[in-house]
Amino acid sequence: MTRRVGMNYRARAARPVAIFAAAALGALAAGCGSVIPGADVAPPKLYSLTPKNTFSADLPKVTWQLVVEQPDAAASLNTTRIALRQTPITLDYYARAVWTDTAPRLFQTKIIESFENSKKIISVGRDAVGLRSDYVLKCELRHFEALYFQGGMPIVYVELNAKLVKMPERVIIANQTWSRKITSTSPSLDDVVLAFDDASGKILKRLVEWALVAPSRPGLAMPEDTGD
Repeated sequence: MTRRVGMNYRARAARPVAIFAAAALGALAAGCGSVIPGADVAPPKLYSLTPKNTFSADLPKVTWQLVVEQPDAAASLNTTRIALRQTPITLDYYARAVWTDTAPRLFQTKIIESFENSKKIISVGRDAVGLRSDYVLKCELRHFEALYFQGGMPIVYVELNAKLVKMPERVIIANQTWSRKITSTSPSLDDVVLAFDDASGKILKRLVEWALVAPSRPGLAMPEDTGD
């Protein structure tokens, strides 16, 4: 009889301990978001650009190979962050939103894809692949930001300079600069990025068409226009 009472007592004494342990484990599981730094913070939204896929029907088909170098850019644009200007002399970035790559690398990728989409060139690639090229395309991304100081909706400003270099002589045979300003349809970041894509696409189209024609017309400088 005494032994049975002792066993029941130990069982009753262990029960609160088990309940406490279960409660502690539940609290720990519920608090994991606060234990791991940043676990309860939404990740930044990722944005990209689209390559151009429509070109003039009379573009020549070329038999030479092209290497597209990564565009040069100021340190303020050589980042994944999406740039904006609230005054002409300041540069800021959108919060919790980034490009899928640094702006120069993203632009390099879309240039290559746009050349491929034209179906007018035998081979095009980035310099890192070691392609032996007939020409090298050197670019500088001079503007790639949204302007907020001109009143009204944000205005996306994209400007690109391109130089076509003949190899192996390393002689610049053509030089051209394009710029586009596209007004966003609303203040939302999604619409601002669509304006980035529109402005970039217009430049990509002109760049591809210019580069495919330039070797047969050294010194070619296409007039600036506001068309696609």
